[in-house]
Amino acid sequence: MKKDIHIGYEHFKSSSELNDIEKKLFERAKAARENAYAPYSNFLVGCAILLENGEIYSGNNQENAAFPSGLCAERTALFWIGANFPNEKINKIFIIGGPREFSEKTPPIPPCGACRQSLMEYETKQNDNIEVYFSNLNEEVFKVNSIKDLLPFYFDATFL
Repeated sequence: MKKDIHIGYEHFKSSSELNDIEKKLFERAKAARENAYAPYSNFLVGCAILLENGEIYSGNNQENAAFPSGLCAERTALFWIGANFPNEKINKIFIIGGPREFSEKTPPIPPCGACRQSLMEYETKQNDNIEVYFSNLNEEVFKVNSIKDLLPFYFDATFL
């Protein structure tokens, strides 16, 4: 039996269409991107995370000459928040990525598979959705209401 997967998402052609908190997250992710350490790939990613208490924390990708030792922006921020605010809910994450020499053709950059799985862990832990926004420097933005929209066949603790 064939079944289809439908993904609900919103598409904003410009960050000017975002509300005030979303614009703030966009700007914080954009600033975090500028501090990324990516001398090997020259692919810079920044993210900003809004906690339920209203605080915003950011992260960026950190590369290493031993490639598996680096870490994506999303997990840099998620793991820091998990270590420092283990009981605080995550409401939103905003991701901006692209080559150092940005091209007008660069599409909005979604989280990689490992980051999707990490986001799923936090969403499951807090038993509440995390809104995920991803963008490029052209300010085109996509939004999904849950990481499940980007990872429909997710793995979580129920499989253990």
